[in-house]
Amino acid sequence: MIDSQDTLSVRHPCRLLGLDRSGLYYEPVGPDAVELALGHRLDELYTAHPHYGVRLMTRTLRREGHTTNPKRVRRLLRPLGLLAVYPKPRLSQVGVGAQVFPYLLRGLAIARPHQVWAIDITYVRLRGGFAYLVALLDWFSRYVLAWELSPSLETLPCVRVLAAAREEAGVAGEIVNSDQGCQFNSGEWIAAMEAAGSRVSHDGRGRALDNVMVERLWRSVKYEDIYLRDYGDLAEARTGLGRYFGFYNTERTHQGLAYRTPLEVMKGTPRTEPGGDR
Repeated sequence: MIDSQDTLSVRHPCRLLGLDRSGLYYEPVGPDAVELALGHRLDELYTAHPHYGVRLMTRTLRREGHTTNPKRVRRLLRPLGLLAVYPKPRLSQVGVGAQVFPYLLRGLAIARPHQVWAIDITYVRLRGGFAYLVALLDWFSRYVLAWELSPSLETLPCVRVLAAAREEAGVAGEIVNSDQGCQFNSGEWIAAMEAAGSRVSHDGRGRALDNVMVERLWRSVKYEDIYLRDYGDLAEARTGLGRYFGFYNTERTHQGLAYRTPLEVMKGTPRTEPGGDR
């Protein structure tokens, strides 16, 4: 505690250092409520319409009564991790030193588990902010092998999810497909892939549907869990998502899997009776 009678008062050192005294008493605040609401709405729009670009996003928000412009929408998309989907002249370029690999799934017949894995990151809205969900699934069965919820967009959670998926499966995926985000062309990611013995596959720039199985997973988890639950914080979201992924893997049937669950397809269980959702 600083004594008001002390020769070296708060005013004096602030003057010596060229600081504004008000900065000493500043308390950081959370995300702006309006900006946060717009970010949440952009997440909903992208989930429903992954082909929407910045201009169409802007027009949609304006029709809904929001005051915004393309520059603001582009800025809000950045923390959502969606900006790369809407390339403009400079943003479409890959960073210096980044490694970009070809898309290996074009024309590939995916006929068995662990032939192709897919990994991606999506924005998860919370009542007071947001987080990022990394998930890795087996393309053939749609089984979610590993996932992690993180407060930031970094490479390390992706590397941990890759390691957890390998431990869960007991083998490495032959091919691991992702987008060209900085997490997936970084040296750390490439090194982890090489150590696992997996081949790297990257979506084409701006081609979100190249990783269509993960896009379908995001729609399912958001419409069936995140938007309905309205999680308050990371801990609550982690608990809820753990329940959802357990349900998704073992109970949720898919039309594309002949109305079987991902676990049944992973284990090679034949179809027994019709039914299910999609």
